[in-house]
Amino acid sequence: MRHRLFSTVMGAALAASILSSPAFAETRLRALFMAQAAYSEADVRAMTEAFTKANPGIDVDLEFVPYEGLHDKTVLAQGSGGGYDVVLFDVIWPAEYAANDILVDVTDKLTPEMKDGVLPGAWTTVEYEGKSYGMPWILDTKYLFYNKEILEKAGIGAPPKTWEELAEQARAIKDKGLLETPIVWSWSQAEAAVCDYTTILSAYGGAFLDESGKPAFQTGGGVEALDYMAATMKDGITNPNSKEYLEEDVRKVFENGDAAFALNWTYMYNLANDPKTSKVAGKVGVVPAPGHAGTSEVSAVNGSMGLGVTTTSEHKDEAWQYVTFMTSQKVQDQYARLSLPIWKSSYEDPAVTKGQEELVAAAKQSLAAMYPRPTTPRYQELSTALQLAIQSAILGMTSPEDALTEAADNSGL
Repeated sequence: MRHRLFSTVMGAALAASILSSPAFAETRLRALFMAQAAYSEADVRAMTEAFTKANPGIDVDLEFVPYEGLHDKTVLAQGSGGGYDVVLFDVIWPAEYAANDILVDVTDKLTPEMKDGVLPGAWTTVEYEGKSYGMPWILDTKYLFYNKEILEKAGIGAPPKTWEELAEQARAIKDKGLLETPIVWSWSQAEAAVCDYTTILSAYGGAFLDESGKPAFQTGGGVEALDYMAATMKDGITNPNSKEYLEEDVRKVFENGDAAFALNWTYMYNLANDPKTSKVAGKVGVVPAPGHAGTSEVSAVNGSMGLGVTTTSEHKDEAWQYVTFMTSQKVQDQYARLSLPIWKSSYEDPAVTKGQEELVAAAKQSLAAMYPRPTTPRYQELSTALQLAIQSAILGMTSPEDALTEAADNSGL
């Protein structure tokens, strides 16, 4: 009897230990995403639900923060020794993240299908010094959006092809009394303003750094770009609230019919064309950001983002499994309305292009012309200095040249 009881107790204990064993426990991942632009929160949740359904042993807790909080959340969580398994990161951060051992080097995990199938420009999103620190996920640049109806009323037959022409068309619209301030930008003291500046700098043939890695934006095309930005504000063709706006503010102003022109990311095209929420649905045009006569035909900033696995993750294999699912062609093609795929062949798929042919046509030019912001572990310092310079110049507090010279001195480079 005692032997039988002992056997029963031991059997129950063994069963309990097996059931509580890590081998049978559900793997729980924490993933950090952005709560603005590109894929919507609903999209990310739907993608993740499809992943967990296909991988019943893995669960994923999602956290969404504004872009402005994404970098610091990642770094602070890393420093605390816990935090996230998968993080979304901007193209400007791999240098810093590599230098501080924040992301896993996944170079050896990339398959030939990944290397050959993804657009070459997309890989720059996750690379630093010949190594890859994740998979590109959001392939993005800023486009020039325009209100077709307003241009037609102003007697303008085609959207501008140069930045100078944009200013001329905006003045014509203003002079005809159609809009008081025809252009809206995201020039808040944030990375958004640096992206707009980079776009224009690329048109004017400017450079951020010289061959020795020292600042060069305070000369040539860098100064011309900020001159242009400040001039549109001074001339009254730029919405003065642009100095406080981020991308979502720009979208709302444009969708309300209060702007003829706006510079913004891919996601705005289909949202601005949604009659449920937009007053300008059906009137939205999109083209590559303009060029500069004699220098460039179009301009574009590399605003792409990647998904990576953190070095502190205790579930690196499962985290990489999640990353490869989220960045797969099947998933990206299914959710191609707010962010275009990273995969080459997607752009020939009618299921992807239907209803957004105009956007895809612009993308084929713009994605090939994406200009990078500087690749440096000290990018955050440089960006902060540039943000201050842009604000100072557009508010008329100092000249663009003096503002950029001071930024160069305070860039940490």
